[in-house]
Amino acid sequence: MFRPALVFFALTLSSVAWSDESCSVDIHSTDQMTYNLKTISVPQTCQRFTVNLQHTGTMPRNIMGHNWVLAKKEDIKGVTTDGAAAGEANNYIQPGDKRVLAHTRLIGGGEKDSVTFDTRVLQAGQAYEFFCSYPFHSTMMKGALTFGTSSGD
Repeated sequence: MFRPALVFFALTLSSVAWSDESCSVDIHSTDQMTYNLKTISVPQTCQRFTVNLQHTGTMPRNIMGHNWVLAKKEDIKGVTTDGAAAGEANNYIQPGDKRVLAHTRLIGGGEKDSVTFDTRVLQAGQAYEFFCSYPFHSTMMKGALTFGTSSGD
């Protein structure tokens, strides 16, 4: 027996799953102070965006810890300087820092963390960067995030 309500429900679920998929990205960090992505594009259709960080190395967080931090490009130097002063206990993020738009916790080898943020903090055309705020890591561990374009790399 044909049930239009069930067909509509199934189609709705499949479209939600499809749209959620484009509103997230998986990114890996390594013991060699690298991310596997250099760019992330957040589609303007996403109301929320999730970053799933995995540390594929083996070193502990106090030696080679990594996080994923998002800020405007011009704010990175201040965020990393203040984050270094905040220390490992604060994930190298100054508590309450309004320049930080989103961040994961600091993780060590074999660990994972995720952050989901409201895309209303982003503006099309603004230069954003993601980076690791562990002291000195941002010189190598960084990339560009754009908003209002096609889905992530």
